[in-house]
Amino acid sequence: MLAHLSIRDIVLIDKLDIDLRPRLTALTGETGAGKSIVLDAFALALGSRGAGSLVRSGAEQGQVVASFDVKPEHPVRSALKKNGLDSDGELILRRVQLADGKTKSFVNDQPVTVQVLREIGRELVEIHGQHDERALIDTATHRTLLDAFAGLTGRAVNVNRLWNLWRAAESTVAAERQRLQRAMAEADFIRHAVNELTALEPQPGEEQALAERRAQLMRAEKAADDLRDAHETLAGAGSPVPSLSAALRKLERRVADAPDLVGAPVKALDQALQALEEARAGLESALLIADFDPKELEKNEERLFGLRAAARKYASTVEELPAVAARFKADLDSLDRGAEKLEALQKASAEAEKNYRAEAGALSAARRKAGGSLDVSVNEELAPLKLERAEFLTQIETEMSQPGPDGFDRVEFWVRTNPGARPGPLMKVASGGELARFLLALKVVLADRGSAPTLVFDEIDTAVGGAVSDAIGARLARLGEKVQVFSVTHAPQVAARADHHFVVEKELVDGGRRVTTRVSALDPKAKREEIARMLAGAEVTEEARRAAERLIAAAA
Repeated sequence: MLAHLSIRDIVLIDKLDIDLRPRLTALTGETGAGKSIVLDAFALALGSRGAGSLVRSGAEQGQVVASFDVKPEHPVRSALKKNGLDSDGELILRRVQLADGKTKSFVNDQPVTVQVLREIGRELVEIHGQHDERALIDTATHRTLLDAFAGLTGRAVNVNRLWNLWRAAESTVAAERQRLQRAMAEADFIRHAVNELTALEPQPGEEQALAERRAQLMRAEKAADDLRDAHETLAGAGSPVPSLSAALRKLERRVADAPDLVGAPVKALDQALQALEEARAGLESALLIADFDPKELEKNEERLFGLRAAARKYASTVEELPAVAARFKADLDSLDRGAEKLEALQKASAEAEKNYRAEAGALSAARRKAGGSLDVSVNEELAPLKLERAEFLTQIETEMSQPGPDGFDRVEFWVRTNPGARPGPLMKVASGGELARFLLALKVVLADRGSAPTLVFDEIDTAVGGAVSDAIGARLARLGEKVQVFSVTHAPQVAARADHHFVVEKELVDGGRRVTTRVSALDPKAKREEIARMLAGAEVTEEARRAAERLIAAAA
């Protein structure tokens, strides 16, 4: 229920804070006092269209905050979670209206789009007037209201679930049929691809390993040529080693004769020959290591280039070739067992359709039975509302050939306003005042089923007599036993039945230079005076006060 409403700088309202309570609340005041401003502000907090003209003259922005106490199991909690919003505790809707026409929306102080605010607001409040019976205007809601009345909401949810299962099964069949047709059209290519890739047998990571080995072999090939050249120079026919060895031997024979002269060159030559020997041994060792089989390089390149060619052919990378091969094998397998798989999927789809149609058919039968009960209940409420000649009809059209997520049924509320007249859709047949009273009768019957926790009725008692106004008040009071009800009214009979009463008045401020709208809660004495004003007009008489007391006593 709505617990608190705070309005700042909206039209004639500069500052307004109202604490609200359960049951029936009346909002009264003279024409032009600002009752519509209060409703427009409240609607703004629920996501209605904003406008810069709503901001009070001289202010940069206006703001409306509506605080709700909501039961933990209320559907709005799911809407909050779906939109990633805090769903625990009190629920606060806030709308900021800027003078340039832009608005900002918040839920529990978290910024949201106006669409999200409107979605949440619809779960919390319904505002109804002679020209705003939204629950009746939108025929898509009629089926939902009927299901709520009859306790069929759970079955309707199950029908929706079965519908989604059937549609999913149908989609799977269609996808498999297309895949099979595509595979059959490409059968020859698929078989060739499977044979080629099976023979090639690509392995994960193989391209990198082959490329690294190829680079290694090519480096070894270049190094081996240089090593052989060096070895040939050092150990081949033109090697300087034999000449140096002969020279060393000659000099060694002269060491004894002239050690000081020959000793140092002999030692140097000996070291040089030892170094050349070490170099020769090193070159031979390196040649053994660098030695490779040219056929290995050829084989490596043939494999690498073959893999890359296959990748280009099948529009993939070499790394993806194993997956490509697996996919083609799966397609080939589908060709072999495609008809069998498609038949199994078709059977599953047919079973899903059978389950849906059975449950949807049972729901249709239950709706028809419930429609009759709803008609009886609503029609019982019409006579006191001066609609004794009218008849309410729940029109159900069942099209088995046009299944949908909600079953086979199209539900629409029809009325017959006079005996013998042709019935028709409620919005086309009933006048504005009749429409409001039909709505009230329907809401009384539905009570806390298929209804938001807060209902607002905007002058639905307009242009009706005292007896009808009293009947309207009685039914609003009955509604107030199940949900929170607000009634903007000019009827004293309605106001007399209210559990709580607020009056809307204009007040001069700033030394009479500006007008503002005030809303005040009335105590019993002030309530009697306000109802007397509603009865008598501008001048409240003692007779009007006594009449007001009688109305209040009768309502009690």
